[in-house]
This record gives sequence, structure tokens and C-alpha cells, in this order.
Amino acid sequence: MYALFDDAGKFLAGRILSEAESSAQIELDSGKRVKVKAANLLLKFDKPTPAELIAQAQALSEEIDPQLAWEFAPEQEFGFADLARDYFSENASITEQVAALFTLFEAPHYFRRAGKGRFKKAPAEIVQQALAAIEKKAQLQAQIDAWAVELANGQCPAPVQQQLYKILFRPDKNAPEYKAVVEASRKAQLAPLALLQKAGAIDSSYQFHWQRFLFDNFPKGTGFPTVTAPLPPADLPLATVEAYSIDDSATTEIDDALSVQGLGSGQVIVGVHIAAPGLAIEPGSALDHLGRSRYSTVYMPGYKVTMLPDEVVQIYTLDEGRANPAVSLYVTYDEATLEVLNKETRLERVPVVTNFRYDKLDHIATEAWLTDPSLQIEDTPQPLLDKRDELSFLYRLSRHLKAGREVVRGKPENFNRPDYNFRLQGNGDQVPNGSEIVQITVRKRGAPLDLIVAEAAIVANSSWGQLLADHGVPGIYRSQASLAPGIKVRMSTKALPHAGIGVKSYVWATSPLRRYTDLANQWQIIACARHGATAALVAPFKPKDAELFSIISGFDAAYSAYNGYQAGMERYWTLKYLTQNGISDLTATVMKEGPAGSMLVRADELPLVFPVLGAQSLPRGAQVRVKLGEIDEITLDVTGTVLERLDDEQANQAETESPEDEEEAVAGPIAIAVDMGDGEDAAAIKTD
Repeated sequence: MYALFDDAGKFLAGRILSEAESSAQIELDSGKRVKVKAANLLLKFDKPTPAELIAQAQALSEEIDPQLAWEFAPEQEFGFADLARDYFSENASITEQVAALFTLFEAPHYFRRAGKGRFKKAPAEIVQQALAAIEKKAQLQAQIDAWAVELANGQCPAPVQQQLYKILFRPDKNAPEYKAVVEASRKAQLAPLALLQKAGAIDSSYQFHWQRFLFDNFPKGTGFPTVTAPLPPADLPLATVEAYSIDDSATTEIDDALSVQGLGSGQVIVGVHIAAPGLAIEPGSALDHLGRSRYSTVYMPGYKVTMLPDEVVQIYTLDEGRANPAVSLYVTYDEATLEVLNKETRLERVPVVTNFRYDKLDHIATEAWLTDPSLQIEDTPQPLLDKRDELSFLYRLSRHLKAGREVVRGKPENFNRPDYNFRLQGNGDQVPNGSEIVQITVRKRGAPLDLIVAEAAIVANSSWGQLLADHGVPGIYRSQASLAPGIKVRMSTKALPHAGIGVKSYVWATSPLRRYTDLANQWQIIACARHGATAALVAPFKPKDAELFSIISGFDAAYSAYNGYQAGMERYWTLKYLTQNGISDLTATVMKEGPAGSMLVRADELPLVFPVLGAQSLPRGAQVRVKLGEIDEITLDVTGTVLERLDDEQANQAETESPEDEEEAVAGPIAIAVDMGDGEDAAAIKTD
């Protein structure tokens, strides 16, 4: 005796070994024995064999018309045998009964299950809706199949093209366009990206990178909602200084300016003046939430996405020709010894007389010009001549401060590689499209004007970090325990030493228009300047405030993503530069072992690190000429092959780069300039 039974929606049949009132022991054709509840036993039979019955019933069920079966079925609840007798004959065979069971079970749009082997026909309107849905699904699948065929044949259907970036970066896996790409990838045995490239879907490599960045970081776009920019306090005192900023020509968010008073008096007061949006933007306000949603301005060659709306920036930026609200640090130095005599923080309006642009002045404000008063350079702008003595003092002070920090560091700062500036021709203020002509120029790290701005920023950030600690007011600090390999800079709320810069404590507070951490720290500094010893009671953030830790976490993630994108776009435009200028080979320096048995080299005259073959036996620091391979603007890959060694093998002493240099070189496609062209703390670039 055999039995057919329901095993969790799957129909099985086997020989009955034993049977009790509530269950039966059944042996399947595989030899496996199972215990089946009596309620799950649907049918007992002597012949045919279980395997024959199931095979014959499945074949017969395919011939049953579900629509006709539905019409034959009674209105009340019924069993599968009842339907078999109505559909086939009064003497329906075991095979016909099981075929009816399979049909009923596999047509839920016609029949609803009412129990083991029991069913009830669905209402006519439900059947019509289900059939319409099935037809629609079939048509959609046919469309998916057609799109997949087009893609596999190297053509991209318009609907897939329209959903391209969503498919690539944030896919809806139920969308037909996505399913078509998956199906075509399977048929063509290509990765989706390679498939879409082959089909011509990606018509702009730049848009590929830009859209990926937007999907990851700005899914709602980079536009700002309508906001009202609050005005700074009207009762701020007017400072009796003539301040000036030093930035790149492209800088619009001018955060910092300098002033010098008392030259020739024996005591010189150096002012570091920082734009003060924190005097008007309130914690918890709409503008605060807006800044915190972005955390930082995003920089890339030819374009930037600002942290705050331009109408807000224009109120607080330190533009020339007006008195701007500022948080100012005044440091009094002994003019002869450069010993610090006093420090004071003030909230005030600072007259800015000039916005110097270093890219237009570096060739004039050289070390020789700043240290030799007799040296005259033709076409020196009058504003620069007016401030020559002050800049000369600031340069002397900067070198003194740098030397002092290097004593604390235990070794000199390493500026052995240049910075590279990118300029695009043809995009104006719009998002680039990849067709622009790129210019890459070299600027030596540690240039005099850089050094002046960098050391002033370090003085301000370290002084204000200590000010917060002295008043018991928490801040967002950056610290580094030592310069040992692997010891990273980290952010915390504790005033800890920063070994990389060589200071006792260090906050970011000099770029509040561009970084949210600086704005948060500025609120804390303002509380100290206004309330002194009671600042901890009124500062927006209290000790161990969970909000500060949340800011640190959010900022760190956003800033890393932004820097990674900046690095990727600098590499993109470097590869574009190679193509636009027809460069097929270049000179490079061997660095270290790369992927898949290759060696990494650094281009000598471009910001490019890439793997090459043929350098495995060469020592680090060897100079080589490399033939470039194919450039992939989507993956940002380029490889090379060593053509010849250029340096003297016997005389070669492998170039040594500091661990920080090497880490910077291989951490991303190219080295990342932390100041991002806005004059931020150049001396901290290497270690911070």
C-alpha cells in the first residue's frame, strides 16, 4: 500500500510501513523513512508505483485548463477528488485525482486553499484581477528579456539609459531596468559596469564619478533650501588694525586674516582673525542643521560644494574693504627674542584692507624679498609693498615657530614633494563635464606665504585648544600620540598632544565657514571669550556631551568621503592631462611593491602613483622612464612598463620618504592636499 502526502506544500509519495491512528511510517523511493501525521495523508493507493503516479499526474495536470476547471468546480468548499470527478468522469482514476490536486495547488489565482487537499473557488472578479496581473507580469518579463538582448548585443535601451546611475549606484532590485541589466550580464558573462560601457550607456566618465558621489553623499542634490542669514551682533567693537588675508584666487570662503601692530616698539602684537559665523548662527537653528548635514565644503578641481549657502558666506567672509565680524587671537611677542608675552581673545569687527592671492604673489614674496629690504622686484603691487615690513616679520616669526615645533616633534617636517594646483578651462562656475582643458601647475610646499598662514593657524588652533581646556570647556581636538608608524591622528574631546605638529593641544577652529567642527569649536571659544571662568556653564556643549561625539563621528565619515572624492577627481584630471597632451611616457621614481607582482612608481612631474612592470629588481628611489598603457577613466586605472633606468645604478642611494609620505602616496589614487587650496594650515598637511 502506498500513500500520497503533503510535506509543507510539497507532495510526496511512498510505501506505508506502518500506520497508527494519528500517524504513519512511510518509506520514500530514496529509502528515507518519514513519519507523517494522519491529517497530511491525502490519498492511499495500490498502483501505480509512487514515482510513476507523480510523473503521470504531473504530465496530465499540464493538460488541465485551469479556467475550465474553475467553471466546473462547485461553489462550496470541495476536495481535489471532487474536482477530478467533475472534470474527468465519475470514475476518475488515481492519476486523474492527483493531477487535479496538482492543478488546484498551482493555480492560487483560481482556487483558494481551505485545508489539506481542500479548496474553494475564487470569486470571478478576483480571478479577473489575477489574470490581468499575470498578463502584465508576462508582458513586463518579455520587455525585460528584450532589453537584456539589446544590452547583450551592445545597445542600451532608452529606459535603461535613463536609470543608468540609479542602476549602478543605488539600484531598485525589483525595477525591470535593473533586472534587464542583471540578465544581460549573465548572458554576456560581463560585469554590469563592463556591460553598460560596452553598450555605450556611459557617455561621460566625469558624470559617472560625479553621479556616484551625489548618490552616496547628496542624494537630494547639492542645492540649498531657502534660509534667512542672521546678521552678526551690532555692538561688536571695531578693532584698530589693518588686517589682510592670504588665499588662493579661487577662494570665496575667506576664513582667516592677519594683522601686525607695534613694529619697531620692542613688542609686536600679531592678530589672527577668524571669520565668526558662530556669533550669529545659533546651535540648533536651521542654519546649524544645514551645516551639520554637510559637515564640510567639498573641493574638487574646477568646482566646489559649499557647507553653507553663498548668501550666508558673504555676510561673514573676510572680504577686503569692510569691517567683518571675527574671533581674534592677539599674541604679543618680544620683537627681538620672539618670546610670547601675552595672549588675548576678542570678539570684534576687523577691518580687512586687502585679500592677497598667493598664486599671484608667490613669485614676488620670496624668501629673498622678505629677508632683504633692499631687493626690489618690478611690478610689485602697492598693497604688498605697504605690508612688506609686516610680512617680513611674520616670515621671521613663522620660521622661528616652525623650528620650535620641530624640536618638539623630534625631527624636521618633510616637504620634499610639491603641491599640484588644478585649473580647468571652459566650465566657469558650473559642474565640469569632462571636456574642459586641464592645467596642472606645481607649487613648492612651504613657500613663504604658505608658511606664514600655516604657522598663524597653528598658533590659533593650539592656543584656543588650551584656552578651552583651561576653562573646562570641551572641544573637538585632533591629537597624535607619536610619530611612530601606524599611529594615526584622531579626533576626541580631550586636550591631548599632537606629535605630528609638535603642540600640546590642537583644535580645528580657523575654518568655520568650511568645516562644521570649526564652527562647533568657535561656539565654545566665544563662550570663553564672553564669560571667562563661568564659560563651562553656558557653552553650548557640556563635558561628555553626546552631541560632540556625534559630531566627531559624522564629520569624520563625511570628511573622509569628501577627501576621497577630491583625490579621485584629481587623479581623473591627471589622466585627462595625459590624454589631452598626448603623453605616452614619463619619468618616475620607484616606490614600493604594488599589486600582482608589479611595483608602484611616482611620476616625477605629475601627481600620479601607478603600478608598472619591469621594475621588480630595481631599488626604491630608482629613476626610470615608463611607457604608459591604456587609461581607463571609469576605474581611474593606468599601468606602465619600464623602458629604461635613468639614474646611475652605482651612485643610487634609494630615496627615502617618511612613513607619512609613503602612507599618503598609497592611501589613495594620488596624494591629498588637506588644505584643498584654501590656505589651511600648510604645515599640518603632512601629519594632519
